[in-house]
Amino acid sequence: MSKWNNFDCANRVREILSDAVYGDGGHHLGKPFLTPYQIALEFAERWPEDFEEMNLPIGGIGLGEKTSLAQYFGGQISQRIESGELSDFEGGFISNSHLVKMEFVDNQKHPVVSSKTSSGHDLSMFRLKDKNQ
Repeated sequence: MSKWNNFDCANRVREILSDAVYGDGGHHLGKPFLTPYQIALEFAERWPEDFEEMNLPIGGIGLGEKTSLAQYFGGQISQRIESGELSDFEGGFISNSHLVKMEFVDNQKHPVVSSKTSSGHDLSMFRLKDKNQ
């Protein structure tokens, strides 16, 4: 069985995206998008035992590894949106144009710098579709 199924990732990522709100309320542009880094960091914070068991680092520049939780979530979510399995998700990209660095922090306030901004590839982002669409 895959990590995606073993750790109920579809429902857990859905929960993370569902909890994302604009400021202290709604906005006419809808729910905010989250990057795979933000999803991975939130997953690690909410389910630390499962994060450890998945045995994938969060990700980021200088990691020196080809597989991270952020890459895993980004790839899995994208593939499952394309296949129709995650029909309530939508995705997009943050352009790297004029973007030098994108930095996140883990729950211990350690920086996690996106490796995408130095790769020439745009960074994916995801949210739940508006139910009124």
